Amino acid sequence: MAYADQSMSGNKITALIIVALIHVAVGYALVTGLAYSAAKQILKKVTTVDIKEPEKPKEPPPPPPKVVAPPPVVVPPPKVNVAVSAPVIETVSTPPPPAPPPPVYVAPAAPPPPRFTPTGAVPKGNPGNWATPNDYPSRALREEREGVTGFRVSVGPDGRVTDCQITSSSGSPDLDQTACEKIRQRARFNPAKDGEGNPTSGSYSNRVRWVIPKD
Repeated sequence: MAYADQSMSGNKITALIIVALIHVAVGYALVTGLAYSAAKQILKKVTTVDIKEPEKPKEPPPPPPKVVAPPPVVVPPPKVNVAVSAPVIETVSTPPPPAPPPPVYVAPAAPPPPRFTPTGAVPKGNPGNWATPNDYPSRALREEREGVTGFRVSVGPDGRVTDCQITSSSGSPDLDQTACEKIRQRARFNPAKDGEGNPTSGSYSNRVRWVIPKD
């Protein structure tokens, strides 16, 4: 009995030792496993370097799309009918009447020749007596001025002078004025005549020479 108790107690002790070893092994395994995980995490953090990638430069926005004007609307030209119908030629059985003859120009009749040859005004008497040295203006005489006055007079149908104009001056207005005054007073004419022989208006031209008489 005592031996059996001793063997049983020895087995219990052995079982207890085995159980204790198992617990120690399990605990060691747990401890070493946890320590290994912790060390691995630490090594991972230490060896891991956080390298940031450089930021890429921002690209500029794309340019706005070009607005292309729509092509112009091309209107097709109108169709031209090239085909031209040939003219219709009508035939006339009867010929047209002949064209009238051109008018004949008849010149007007020439006027009858004049019965008389027209004549101009003719002075009566000597024209040299119309203005003489005795008519010399006193101032022109004192200054001994001489010259020739050209004149033209208009003569009425009655033979009297109606107007006197100086055509060339003597160089002295007082001599020219005296010449026309004396001619109006003294000149008389046979009046001009037309083609019928009737008196009509006319004209006459001449000159007065102003010369101071010598003593």
